[in-house]
Amino acid sequence: MSTPVPLLAARDLVKAHGRTEALRGASVELRAGEILAVTGASGSGKSTLLHCLAGIVRPDEGSVSYAGDRLDTLPEKRLSELRRTEFGVVFQFGQLIPELTALDNVALPLTLAGIARKEAQSRAGEWLERFGVRGQEALRPGELSGGQAQRTSLARALVTGPRIVFADEPTGALDSLASEQVMTALTHTAREQGTAVLLITHDAQVAAYADREVGLSDGTLAAQEVAA
Repeated sequence: MSTPVPLLAARDLVKAHGRTEALRGASVELRAGEILAVTGASGSGKSTLLHCLAGIVRPDEGSVSYAGDRLDTLPEKRLSELRRTEFGVVFQFGQLIPELTALDNVALPLTLAGIARKEAQSRAGEWLERFGVRGQEALRPGELSGGQAQRTSLARALVTGPRIVFADEPTGALDSLASEQVMTALTHTAREQGTAVLLITHDAQVAAYADREVGLSDGTLAAQEVAA
């Protein structure tokens, strides 16, 4: 029986920021529908790895493949399209657009994809309700609690039905209760939709939500292990 082709695969990634090597030959695979946690101390290269895998930056050496095709050689226009439709990204501080309401923040990826504003807002409202932010649609990010803002970010990342969600320290700015709520919402919805999740975290309790965990240290990845 043949092994299925991974949805996302990185081979021997090298990436430097100035004279500092953030990645030194990192290789990792993400299978369709799985939740993979990448753990490591601050400065270990976790965010750089995510940025390379999501096509936000290009590696200096090595390759990234998505659905069997090279991602790191695609033109920026195609990468932007993938990030609007097939990739969802969640950052530690949400990075919601401060001038937009919660509803319009979630609807934004849909309107950028050409969906009519009324339909986009209707779908966005359904996702806000799913993530427990009902009644806060008209609030701007500065008026939301940290947990509400991050759940709004999750709704925005998942509203397009992406194949992969890249989550970079999604609970790093939250207290323990809000962290649990965010991770429960993310993992439940991802499993329900069959969405793969690449989860960057330094928190063992957050990593425990994953199917597998890999450790990143000094720009290289340790052997992959099944999460407890």
